[in-house]
Amino acid sequence: MILSIESSCDDSSIAITEIVSKKLIYHKKISQELEHSQYGGVVPELASRLHAEALPRILEECEQWFDQLKAVAVTNEPGLGVTLIEGVTMAKALSISLGIPILPINHLKGHIYSLFIEQEAILPVTVLLVSGGHTQLIEVTSYTQMETVATTMDDSYGESFDKVAKMMNLGYPGGPLIERLSREGDASRFSFSVPLSQSPLIAFSYSGLKNQVRLAVETNKTSAYPDIAAAFQHTATEHLIQKLKKYFKSHPPKRFAIVGGASANLYLRESVSKLLTIYNVELLLSELKYCSDNAAMIGRAALEAYTEKGFAPCAEITINPRCKL
Repeated sequence: MILSIESSCDDSSIAITEIVSKKLIYHKKISQELEHSQYGGVVPELASRLHAEALPRILEECEQWFDQLKAVAVTNEPGLGVTLIEGVTMAKALSISLGIPILPINHLKGHIYSLFIEQEAILPVTVLLVSGGHTQLIEVTSYTQMETVATTMDDSYGESFDKVAKMMNLGYPGGPLIERLSREGDASRFSFSVPLSQSPLIAFSYSGLKNQVRLAVETNKTSAYPDIAAAFQHTATEHLIQKLKKYFKSHPPKRFAIVGGASANLYLRESVSKLLTIYNVELLLSELKYCSDNAAMIGRAALEAYTEKGFAPCAEITINPRCKL
């Protein structure tokens, strides 16, 4: 079995995955949303302290499998430096005490392999990764062959939801709150311009849209917030759809997937599904419980890393907060 650890942001999580069957033997996640909600976003130092408390508590429940572990996997990139170090420190301690190797795992690869928890990977696949820190279009051929073909020029899709929610004093995390509020609103009441709609670039940008929303929030009463939220969600998603259409003209996908925390947004899922119907392309989605950061996805990616012998000496494993694929 492989024990995997995830601490890249504000979720403390540990999982145990059986190597041959790919079965998820154990999985637990402790969220810090309540502690960070009063600040409207993640406070890194607070997150680090909470990881230091939560991870050892979860690990105690895994002791019965220690003698069956072949490796320990841990997210070491990208993420918040002060939280990544909590997971990496635990992984190193386990490696030394149990005499097992470490598999350093890229967090973004974890999100991609959240599609294949407890099953074989279906590749190649074109992936849209949308989260609080990333908006990327990725061509995935194998675990070791992934090419980022488009990324955000500023804010990410998920980050823009968090910031709009903060403008409206809704709390954190903003994604589910904006999506819920949008159901009560009329998207046609506000007309926000779609970012880069006239640009040939296959890229993403949300800073301009965020500013449009800020002006709308400042010049309207709170009763207009549902309409603003609905218009924002529609425009933010339409931006993705427009860029996907442009990319598909020259690179029609064999199959397509959405991953990352923001992939839980049902409006986004429905919009992409409608687009793919035109191209007769299969849509792959993670289970909702595996969309946000979790150790099960890190464990699934670790199975591929184990096959590729992607081990690293304990002393050489470092954290890479800004690393990409």
